[in-house]
Amino acid sequence: MKIDILTLFPELFRDFLNTSILKRAIDKDLININIINIRDYSKDKHKKVDDYTYGGGPGMVLTPQPIYDAYKCIDTKDIDTPCIYLSPQGKTFNQDMAMEFSQYPHLIFLCGHYEGIDQRIIDKIVTHEVSIGDYILTGGELPTMVVIDAISRLVPGVLGNENSSNYDSFSDGLLEYPHYTRPYEFMGEKVPDILLSGDHEKIRRWRKGASLINTKKKRPDLLKKYNLTEEEKEILRNYNESDLK
Repeated sequence: MKIDILTLFPELFRDFLNTSILKRAIDKDLININIINIRDYSKDKHKKVDDYTYGGGPGMVLTPQPIYDAYKCIDTKDIDTPCIYLSPQGKTFNQDMAMEFSQYPHLIFLCGHYEGIDQRIIDKIVTHEVSIGDYILTGGELPTMVVIDAISRLVPGVLGNENSSNYDSFSDGLLEYPHYTRPYEFMGEKVPDILLSGDHEKIRRWRKGASLINTKKKRPDLLKKYNLTEEEKEILRNYNESDLK
């Protein structure tokens, strides 16, 4: 997968791209990330990229010319390459969206700043406006990192275990079941014995029950939208939190 990022602050991505799973994916050429500094394309002699908003009002707006020229420098062989603008006005990002974006061979991210960007740029090049929540951040760099992190782990070969992402919370519409590791007992709390039983069917049912109870307790809104199977209805009727101990 190729990813181009249009930003005024390339330095913010330095540690992000050189850490953990994403760094290994880049080293393996599974993901290629190119950072483009919008300011480099400003035709202003002082490299200015913002200006006052027409009609008055507080704050500055990113001007269209540097963004458009930076965008045009990207080698896009596919006319359907998404250009994702991180904006509080966008559709709220979720796992389904991450899975959709992970299917594309090439993605372009546009990081806004200040009061936003000239609407004509949104109309001309942006295909998706995406928000990571109903709150305001200084710029689009942090949201871009969040979205790239969620997408990249779905790219084949990025995770050490190809099945890992299949069991993540939200991958099937439910929250994930609890995880345990050594030691068996910690501060008086023991690992549920069923997980040490070696009975794979019992473990599967326990995990399904734990996932359902976890979702019911923490995110009942997800459970309302989830289409329960007959087995899951039966498990939900007969399981409670004490069964997870």
